[in-house]
Amino acid sequence: MTITGAIIIYIVLWWVILFTILPLKIKSQLEENNIYKGSEPGAPSNPNLKYKLYLTTLLTTVLFALIYIINYLEIFDIRDFFIK
Repeated sequence: MTITGAIIIYIVLWWVILFTILPLKIKSQLEENNIYKGSEPGAPSNPNLKYKLYLTTLLTTVLFALIYIINYLEIFDIRDFFIK
């Protein structure tokens, strides 16, 4: 795995995990009866973005480390499925 390939895999993995985590534990302003003037009632009242960004980075780092180790030790090679 080259440096460029590793960076691309990490970034793609980070975005996939972020979009998976974003909708978790969201309550709308309407559900909490706390609607801010001028905002959409269905908008999240407290999206906890900082926590979700930290969690995304942590999960991505762990998952990427596993992928890197599996690739480095040649336990599994994705190229075997495509090159025959």
